[in-house]
Amino acid sequence: MLSLIIAIILFITSKRIYIKTAGMAIVMSFGIVTSGVLLNYFGIEFFRSEFIKLLCLFILSLWAAFIISYFIQGNFKEFHYSNMMNRFGIGTWIAGTSISGILIDKEFIQYRLISEWLFYINIILWMIYIGICVKTFVEMIRTKSFGNIHGILLLSTVSSQSMVLLMNAVFKKVPVIVNLPFLIIGFGFYLVCVLFISYRYLANSWTIERDWNNTNCILHGALSITGIACLESRLVNIFFIQWIWILAFTIFLTIEAIEVYRFFRRIKSFGFKNGIFIYDVTQWSRVFTFGMFYTFTFQLQGHLLFISIIKDAILTAGAWVVIFILAAELVLSLTYILNISKKIPIQKKDMSSSF
Repeated sequence: MLSLIIAIILFITSKRIYIKTAGMAIVMSFGIVTSGVLLNYFGIEFFRSEFIKLLCLFILSLWAAFIISYFIQGNFKEFHYSNMMNRFGIGTWIAGTSISGILIDKEFIQYRLISEWLFYINIILWMIYIGICVKTFVEMIRTKSFGNIHGILLLSTVSSQSMVLLMNAVFKKVPVIVNLPFLIIGFGFYLVCVLFISYRYLANSWTIERDWNNTNCILHGALSITGIACLESRLVNIFFIQWIWILAFTIFLTIEAIEVYRFFRRIKSFGFKNGIFIYDVTQWSRVFTFGMFYTFTFQLQGHLLFISIIKDAILTAGAWVVIFILAAELVLSLTYILNISKKIPIQKKDMSSSF
C-alpha cells in the first residue's frame, strides 16, 4: 500500500497534475461500489476474496495519495477556497475519509483502531467544513451569486450523513444524542440546497447543453445516503424511511430523464467526441449516486407492494448498471491520464493539468 501511495504521488507530481477539490469523489465512487454494490450483490464470501482486499488497498492508497497531494501542491486557498462553488467540493474529503474508514473496519478488522482515528480527524474537518458552508451560503445571498449554483452544494448533506455511517460502522452502538444532530444537520442542508438549486434554474436563464451540471444527480444521491444513515442509526421509523426512498426514486427518474435529454442535445450541439466522450471529475458523482441509490434500495425493508416490485427490478439489474457506469468512467479517466502522460511538462510551478 505504501509503495502504491508513493507511486501515485510521484506520477501526480512528475506530470504536474492538479488534483481538483472534488477529486476525492473518485474514492467515494470506488468505495460505495465496493462496500455497497459488490457486497450486497455478490455476498459476503465474495467480499472476503483476495480481489476485494486488493481493491480496498487501491482505494485506501488513492485516498491517502490525494490527501497528501492536496497539501503538497501549494496555493491551497487559491485552488480550494477562492471559488465559492469549489468550497463545497471539500465535502468529498470528508465523505472519502468516511468510506475509507468503513472499508478498513470491514475488510481489515485488525486495524480497526485506524478507523477510530479517522473518525476523530474527520469530525474536526467536518466542523470546519460546515462552518465554511454556512459562511458561503450567507455570502451567496449577500452577493446574489446564484448563476453558477449546482448540485455540488449537496455535498454538505453527503458529508454530514457519511459521518453517521462511519460512526455506526466503527463504534456499533452510538447514542441517540450523537447520531441525531448529524441527521438533522444533513437533512437541513438538503432543504437549503434544494431551495438554492431550484432558484438557480427557475429564476435564471440557462441551456441544458452548457448549464446543466453532472453534480445535479446528487439531488437523489444525497437523499439515498440520508436514508441509509437513518437505517444505520435506527432512529427513524421505517414508514418515514420508505417515503425518503419514494422521494429519492422519484427524483432519480426525473434527474436521469433530464440527463438522457441532455445526452442527445450535447451530441447534436457538440458532436460525439466533444459532447460525450470527455473527462470531467464531476462525472464521478454519477457513479457515487447510482451506487448509493442501489445500496439504499437493497437495505430498505418495506411492506408496500409497489416498492417490493420496483426493488426487485433494481436489485436484479442495478448492480450491473453501476458496474458499467464505473467501467465507462474508468475508460474516460485512463484515456485522460494517458493524454496527460504524453504532454511535455510546462516549466513553471503551477500544475499543467487537472484531474
